[in-house]
Amino acid sequence: MTKEIVNTKWLSNMAFESEINGYKIIIDADPRVGGENRGPRPKPFMLAALGGCTAMDVISILQKMKVEVEKFNVSVEGDLTEEFPKHFFKMHVIYEFTGKNLPMDKLKKAVGLSEEKYCGVSAVYKKAMELTSEIKVIES
Repeated sequence: MTKEIVNTKWLSNMAFESEINGYKIIIDADPRVGGENRGPRPKPFMLAALGGCTAMDVISILQKMKVEVEKFNVSVEGDLTEEFPKHFFKMHVIYEFTGKNLPMDKLKKAVGLSEEKYCGVSAVYKKAMELTSEIKVIES
């Protein structure tokens, strides 16, 4: 069993510094609730975690399949509840590939393997909310 540890220390007001894998990230609140806008809010990190996890999987799988993409972008949209505690009840992942004659069957397979087998973030989020996705291809 592997254990990950992230330390978050209070800086001032609503600002905190989290250290993740040796990198320091400042998290802060909106000025309307006492923050100073010194960094992003906490919940968007959930979107970034999903985007980063699945993006790494997909690129790794495509490289093993010898599929060369010119550009690759993953956007994650999250829908929040209106009531407290406000939380994501749905996330939608958009995989955008740019390249010449990209094989859609291999793109779908790479995305599917990430979503169903490899992405640990996706596995946890599926237990808590609806996850959907789509693939967009831009011919270059």
